[in-house]
Amino acid sequence: MKDEKQIWTIASILQWTEQYFKSKGITSARLDAEVLLAKVLNKDRIYLYVHFDEPMEEQELAIYRQYVAKRAKRMPVAYILGEREFMGMSFKVTPATLIPRPDTEILVEAVKEKVAKADQTNAPLKLVDIGTGTGAILISLLKQFPEAQGVAVDISPEAMQVAEENAQTLEVEARFQGRVGDLFAPVQGETFDIIVSNPPYIPETDMAGLDEDVKAYEPLSALTDGGDGLAYYRRLFNEGQQYLVAGGFMAVEIGIKQSADVKALAEAAGWKNVEIYKDYAGIDRVVLAWKQ
Repeated sequence: MKDEKQIWTIASILQWTEQYFKSKGITSARLDAEVLLAKVLNKDRIYLYVHFDEPMEEQELAIYRQYVAKRAKRMPVAYILGEREFMGMSFKVTPATLIPRPDTEILVEAVKEKVAKADQTNAPLKLVDIGTGTGAILISLLKQFPEAQGVAVDISPEAMQVAEENAQTLEVEARFQGRVGDLFAPVQGETFDIIVSNPPYIPETDMAGLDEDVKAYEPLSALTDGGDGLAYYRRLFNEGQQYLVAGGFMAVEIGIKQSADVKALAEAAGWKNVEIYKDYAGIDRVVLAWKQ
């Protein structure tokens, strides 16, 4: 991309970028190149293949170069673009928030399944999302349940601002309350039908092995508890029942190989009918437990 006289087409620039990203150790080189270029052109990725011989304009190249330079430094694509898709919707993301992952959709789906089985889909449910980040989990559930009300809790004011913007953009702001504070502190004395949470669960000993994209850019406090990865589950299950109505449940995302420990913590704290849901790769990803 250094030769200004070269005519860059969509195909040639994607090929160059793919090789460049691979040289930087980026495993998703082709996908990242396509996503970034599609954003610059304001087109779907399929457009790149249909118009592969289309020449790039200099203004487009200038923006694309900036994106490529950031990605080469291992900045996540979501932070470069300022958005990430989750449950078919686009969510604003910033370095103050964890980037929503497809695995977390399992948590949303598990809650939807339980509500449907209980025939509560039209009931005015009240939900609370502990550690909301972008608000992706709660907002997705509010979109699913049009009568539901939700409270989002996060210890980071910057993350809460992002969540509130997403609630407004996705038109659930009237049913979305954002509160800043630690765990259940902002909802003292209240009860909910459902508690959801994707807490920091990566053990401190595993942090060094994370991809550079993650450990160098995503907020540390949203990734790890600084210990064995179970600290927030202990607090959630030990304190959570007092914030649920009779017949209420809590659903939490978990890390790899944590299902047995988290299930044991829930049962030891007096929760019943503890269930485990697997993600798309067959890995235990969600623990759902009912109030005693």
